[in-house]
Amino acid sequence: MRPLWFLLQKEFRQIFRDKGFIGRLFIAPAIQLILLPMAANFTIKNINIAIVDHDHSTVSQELADKIKSSGYFKLTGYTDFNSKADKLIENDKADIVLEIPDGFAQDLIKEGSKKVAIEVNAINGVKASVGFGYLSGIMTDYNNQIRMEMVEPTPLPAQPDIEVVPSFWYNPTLTYYIFMVPAILVSLVTGIAGLSAAFNIVKEKEIGTIEQINVTPIKKWQFILGKLLPFVVMGAVVFSFGLLIAFVGYGIAPIGNLITMYTFLLVFLFAILGFGLLISTYTETQQQANSLMFLFMMVFNMMSGLYTPIDSMPQWAKIITHLFPVSYFIDVMRMVVIKGSGFADIRFHILYVFIIGLVLNTWAILNYRKTT
Repeated sequence: MRPLWFLLQKEFRQIFRDKGFIGRLFIAPAIQLILLPMAANFTIKNINIAIVDHDHSTVSQELADKIKSSGYFKLTGYTDFNSKADKLIENDKADIVLEIPDGFAQDLIKEGSKKVAIEVNAINGVKASVGFGYLSGIMTDYNNQIRMEMVEPTPLPAQPDIEVVPSFWYNPTLTYYIFMVPAILVSLVTGIAGLSAAFNIVKEKEIGTIEQINVTPIKKWQFILGKLLPFVVMGAVVFSFGLLIAFVGYGIAPIGNLITMYTFLLVFLFAILGFGLLISTYTETQQQANSLMFLFMMVFNMMSGLYTPIDSMPQWAKIITHLFPVSYFIDVMRMVVIKGSGFADIRFHILYVFIIGLVLNTWAILNYRKTT
């Protein structure tokens, strides 16, 4: 084990000799962990709406006021002409146009119903569907309100009434920070640890020191292990620093046991560092390693459940996602931090990620060509 010990000393000296080490380890994660959760907000507000009011009645005015006061919509136009509202959609100044027809209030009282037209700019499908849902809810609520006001009450026999009392488990206030911060922390650990590992062997190739290592009696598994262990420490430091920022900045404290999280962290780092080292055995320059890791990081972020739920993906995408250790870690972080899950709940996650890590590290050891 002496060769491994000397190799570890050499790796740590080389890491601390890097002038940008502190910035990558602390400053960059702090900035990203503070800013990204604020930007990745699932609550869609300030939806631009234009109202075409042909009726100009008290009822139509009340409806417009109710929409404006909801907090979700920003009124960008209130007009009598459809052409003006259409222009606002064409110029991307309106996301939704609500057209209130002439005689809206009168027909509503006489006939008990009246149709309104809703035109939605569907270029941004998510914003369009959410905005339409908000507006439909407001219209339904207002419809019930005026029905109570305008219809004369008549004595009716008692009818069964179902009252819905919602209860949101684990996140009662539906705060998106609690959901996003643990996942973004996983993404940061993946990027820093994986990219650093990918650069490591490639840097040895570029500066020529790999040849000196190749003529030593160090075995291939010792070489890979010596490259992997320093970044396990680095990943654990970044993870701990991220948990501190989450607690201080957002008040997020894990409900579950910290030992559970750190145990899975070690298994995850075993897998993701093996992946980074595998990339480094296939590339000759840091630019090639950076390009490959950037490509895979994009795939990891988009298909690991960070922004899009895995359950909503097509079947082929779910199968691919189960090959990514990042998706398991995001799931585990949300389970432990929000739900308070323990080892029994994540035992299969640990097993799957360990198998993935074993395959990746074995592949990296076999692929590293050591000449003597």
